Amino acid sequence: MSAPCTTLISARQLQALQASGAPLMVFDCSFELMQPEAADRLYAQVHIVGAVQAHLDRHLSAQNPADAVNGGRHPLPRRETFAAWLSSIGFSNAMQAVVYDRNGANYGGRLWWMLKWAGHEAVAVLDGGLQAWEAAGGAVASGAPAPRQTTHFTLSTEKAALALTPAVAANLGRPSQTILDARGAPRFRGEVEPLDPVAGHIPGALNRPFNLNLGPDGRFKSPDELRAEFETLLAGRDPATVVHHCGSGVSAVPNVLAMEVAGLGRAPLYAGSWSEWCNTPGLPCAQG
Repeated sequence: MSAPCTTLISARQLQALQASGAPLMVFDCSFELMQPEAADRLYAQVHIVGAVQAHLDRHLSAQNPADAVNGGRHPLPRRETFAAWLSSIGFSNAMQAVVYDRNGANYGGRLWWMLKWAGHEAVAVLDGGLQAWEAAGGAVASGAPAPRQTTHFTLSTEKAALALTPAVAANLGRPSQTILDARGAPRFRGEVEPLDPVAGHIPGALNRPFNLNLGPDGRFKSPDELRAEFETLLAGRDPATVVHHCGSGVSAVPNVLAMEVAGLGRAPLYAGSWSEWCNTPGLPCAQG
């Protein structure tokens, strides 16, 4: 496996990569949105041997509003802040990153996207997550992480595009922009809203709940199947016009990844998503 893995990696491939001795870091991104404190407990209970914890709130979101690149419930930190964290845990530009969770790639995808955004192409999502790893007999551990030596991670040109609210709003309704919403259908329609002050969706958005990308075994569907589903949803719209979003820029990433696996390109992520959109005065909201 000399070429870097850039989308998905199987449990068997990861085992082979570990055995090869290639520069590698595995990240456990497991999280519970309604119980953020559960992430530490999940990691301590069981994780892939050697995996570093990547906590959505502490490591993958801005802790200080002054450091936030965008708005919403999980704003991205500045790239420089993210690079400093990567350096502090010993991650270097020479390493292959493998990210996983036990949540259907919902949270591991966030780190996959952020590493691309930082200019690091060699990052892949463990297909099927921790469940697939354990089913394949992969080695696991429990307890606290081992201390790591610091390194220096250097930012390079962004390899994932970030869409910000002014641009999304300016292109609203234009054929040059197709918004894909990864939230569940009841939230998209505005029938329920457990987290944000306004229920509904961005006018004109299409709905593609992120869990539709997975088969019954918890792994991503085949490239052909994904491509057919996205082309049906887009109904003739150019995949290059797609901008992905969700509630707070997290669960949209499995759709970003699935489109890339399907050969439809790497579409931009509107990371502020509904939580920023519906809190921005003057922006239209739709229901139904």
